[in-house]
Amino acid sequence: MSKRLIVAIDGPAGSGKSTSAKLVAQELGYLYIDTGAMYRAVTFLAIKNNVLRNTKTIIEIAKKSNIDLKFINGITHVSVDGNDITDDIRLPEVNLNVSDISAIAEVRKILVEKQRKLARENCGVVMEGRDIGTVVFPDANVKIFLIASIEERSRRRAKEYEEKSVPISLEEVKANLEQRDKIDSTRKISPLTKAPEAIEVDTSNVTIRQQVDMILEYVRHSAKREGIEFEN
Repeated sequence: MSKRLIVAIDGPAGSGKSTSAKLVAQELGYLYIDTGAMYRAVTFLAIKNNVLRNTKTIIEIAKKSNIDLKFINGITHVSVDGNDITDDIRLPEVNLNVSDISAIAEVRKILVEKQRKLARENCGVVMEGRDIGTVVFPDANVKIFLIASIEERSRRRAKEYEEKSVPISLEEVKANLEQRDKIDSTRKISPLTKAPEAIEVDTSNVTIRQQVDMILEYVRHSAKREGIEFEN
């Protein structure tokens, strides 16, 4: 495509954002940006440096750390200042604390600017998170809001942990997700909320292929409205 589109995919944890966004970006030939990985990176560094309750230091970490995202062979590789932390940012302790870190206004401001910079530097972007269509790119060409039942989201997340041999029960996973939902939806800064014009897609009972096809169809409709033609 000769013209850039910005595709924003939002939704709660476990709704299928990352998987869908990756595949949509691949099929469009666009850059995939996992904004959640950036917040996870800052959270991991806060845990590593034992400063989870030191907001000032956390803000400095967000400001000074060079967070690099590379999408290679279906996996988002995350490095900070040249050090790979891809596996570290998915640890249960990071999951338990990332919503609190994400609620820090200064951290969000810093990372949102980094996200916008990534999009400006690339032609065509699929970006996923919790406030992409409302805050990061309120003028995105396509806005998708994914949802799924708490039971299905818990099952998916528990399966991810099992595949990584992380010992955690389904009940613990569900409790963690419910807590994250509460924090993300009620925080004062950039809460998880559906943009009025966003298209809601329930992924509870559909395959990954089906939800990707639905999103691609919405992207094609948007491109057609703007006079943009796909090569295939």
